[in-house]
Amino acid sequence: MNKEVLVSVQNLVKSFITGKDTLKVLKNLNLGIIKGEIVGIMGDSGAGKSTLLHLIGALDRPTSGKVFFKKINLFEMNNSQLANFRNKNVGFIFQFHHLLPEFTAEENVMMPLLIQGAKKKEAYHKANTILGELNLGNRTKHKTGELSGGEQQRVAIARALVNDPELILADEPTGNLDHKTGQKVYSLLKELQENKKKTLLIVTHNSQLAKDMNRVLFMDDGKIL
Repeated sequence: MNKEVLVSVQNLVKSFITGKDTLKVLKNLNLGIIKGEIVGIMGDSGAGKSTLLHLIGALDRPTSGKVFFKKINLFEMNNSQLANFRNKNVGFIFQFHHLLPEFTAEENVMMPLLIQGAKKKEAYHKANTILGELNLGNRTKHKTGELSGGEQQRVAIARALVNDPELILADEPTGNLDHKTGQKVYSLLKELQENKKKTLLIVTHNSQLAKDMNRVLFMDDGKIL
């Protein structure tokens, strides 16, 4: 495996103000992710798993500490630069898909490309190509509500991949699916790691899936054990 460190997290702290109290969700957390590996994060609800994912993906800013992507300190960027970074380098997959219900599968997958400034014809071609690779070629014109849970999650994966990002962040990607469909979705993610050399960080409660990952990190009370 290529030993290049893709993501480095250093002394990461995230606190939230709730009334007169300060809730410290992440506590001086350190983590390195090697390019091309698949890493699982497990732990009880409230341990800080999703917060960590959001900070690594630059969806939020830390209270203190640093996140480096290929030696670039993400939080030295302004909000516009961070948005551009996310669009080009990170693919997000969430438990509840976050697909836009008024749009078709094809249109949902085209969205990141259009935001980046791609021409509609190019976005259409790339979206349909990746949907075809995920065996959704006959569902491209269907709206979100016309797709099964597994199909919706595959559309979400297609959307996460359409810009060819190096890092895929997945927050309970199989948590809302039945066991069989969840296994299929995870197998698909595993194929992406192996065939397209993607780096995956996956928050999961599924211990069976975790057994098949390169590493599994356990979080408790804002720290990695």
